Amino acid sequence: MKKLLFALPILISCYFISCNSGSSGGLSATAQKNLDAMHGVQKCFDSKDFGKLGDFIAADAVDHAGESGDLKGLASIKAEFEKWASGNDNPKTEVIKELADDEYVFSWCRYTGTLKTPQMGLKAGDKYDMKAIELAKFKDGKAVEHWTFMEPAEMIKMMGKMEQPQMPMPADSPKVKKEEMKKM
Repeated sequence: MKKLLFALPILISCYFISCNSGSSGGLSATAQKNLDAMHGVQKCFDSKDFGKLGDFIAADAVDHAGESGDLKGLASIKAEFEKWASGNDNPKTEVIKELADDEYVFSWCRYTGTLKTPQMGLKAGDKYDMKAIELAKFKDGKAVEHWTFMEPAEMIKMMGKMEQPQMPMPADSPKVKKEEMKKM
């Protein structure tokens, strides 16, 4: 009986806590719309169909993750996306974690697939498996800016497969000094 009297107030407290916590949690309608737009862009990549891209990205958007720098405007963004897609087989996006509010969506993703053309420092036929954080700023339910942030190890892995130009050693480098010491 004592156990029942002790357990009853705990159960009642848990009930009231659970009732109160439900009303303040969750995404706002704007944040959910932004998240849905981010998912829409991800589906375009996985399907390689960019016909509905304008539903998710503003006409004057800027993509700061372009291969050669900023891409300005939906047409430029779409052209680069289509170029990328034409060189890929079986692309797949797996969302690891995402956060959204009324202005931004952060999406930590894993990307896998096989290249049909040389890209990202890899050869045609190479499989890729990489992670990145996609960050998009939204206005009126459409992305207006986008950035991609990769883990340093992922970037180094890709750069290691690219041909790196050999830089001449400066005259005062330790290697040069060591070689000069051997001559003495």
